[in-house]
Amino acid sequence: MIAMAIACKPQILIADEPTTALDVTVQKEIIELLKDLQQETGMSIIFISHDLALVSEIADEVVVMYKGEIVEQGKVVTIFKSPQHNYTKALINSKPSLNERLKILPTVSDFLNQTIPTEIYKEVDRSKFQETIYDKLPLLELKNLATYFSSGNKWLFEKEEIVKAVNNVSLCIYEGETLGLVGESGCGKTTLGRTILHLEKVTKGEIFYKQKDITNLSGKELKSFRKEVQIIFQDPFSSLNPRIPVGEAIMEPMKVHGILNSNKERKKYVLEILQRVGLQDEHFYRYPHEFSGGQRQRIGIARTIVLKPKLIICDESVSALDVSVQAQVLNLLNELKHDFGFTYIFISHDLSVVKYMSDQLVVMNKGKIEEIGDADLIYESPKTPYTQKLIDAIPKGI
Repeated sequence: MIAMAIACKPQILIADEPTTALDVTVQKEIIELLKDLQQETGMSIIFISHDLALVSEIADEVVVMYKGEIVEQGKVVTIFKSPQHNYTKALINSKPSLNERLKILPTVSDFLNQTIPTEIYKEVDRSKFQETIYDKLPLLELKNLATYFSSGNKWLFEKEEIVKAVNNVSLCIYEGETLGLVGESGCGKTTLGRTILHLEKVTKGEIFYKQKDITNLSGKELKSFRKEVQIIFQDPFSSLNPRIPVGEAIMEPMKVHGILNSNKERKKYVLEILQRVGLQDEHFYRYPHEFSGGQRQRIGIARTIVLKPKLIICDESVSALDVSVQAQVLNLLNELKHDFGFTYIFISHDLSVVKYMSDQLVVMNKGKIEEIGDADLIYESPKTPYTQKLIDAIPKGI
């Protein structure tokens, strides 16, 4: 796409969210590529992004827009060191800090209303919580799990190439825990989540859920398992059926799993859940195209939690959202975890988000576990060059 854009040797290149949903190392490569091209061709770049830390790595000047108007502009250093408008402050501070763990992330409305949360999640409280959850048997256990695919590119008499998307992975997930799963695109983290859900076939190894071997399940057993283990997808746009109102979309899995006795009871419960995720009763009758990206992700979360699952796989579920909406969704996920007792596998390429959300952190590389341990400890002292590379690639801001 960059090659297409610069083929005509433009004087101005408009880069509209060119790195959104890319992993941090590829993002860093794209930024460096744009800088090199700019130096080589002398073109100007308008770099559009919601991530101010990322903007600081490429821009000379910054223009901050809110509701169609410019609220602040100036040199990058000036904007970062002394932001004047509350919306600018919100953009800078909505992303989770790598140095401290707030109990609640600040959002745009917090800054506009001057009700900014500042309470820090103390390490002693975190340690006590972890002692409680790790004192039990694991909720889910993977033993030497592998998922292989055929590449499909095979000439006559050629040996078929096998892609080892997940290769000999062993780990435990405990009830009440948030297990973070990070790595570059193609490292196998999404395939691992899909294999746990039986959306991909296990090539070898074993999966245990509540100490029961669920590696090979019958249709009836799989239906029961899927009620207890759910997924929130990455893309809130394509994961909803555009032809039916969102209320029906949320009720659909309830009908499949026989939750409650009638549509009247289900509708009443869905309206309660919509309120719980920050939506209104009238949203029940609206279609997906009538909602923003953040609202659609809330609908996706509502559709997941109506089944009252034990384990939820969040597969890049905030990567397509801007930082302020991302903060709202992360706060919501933490609230729901506290209120409903959920266990999360939180998959993301954004190490700062995963560090904020997670108790334990798993770093994957080429289908294997590169490193596993406490989220804070891995960030403070990574043991492998690969993990260090991921941490170094995180935009730090000025």
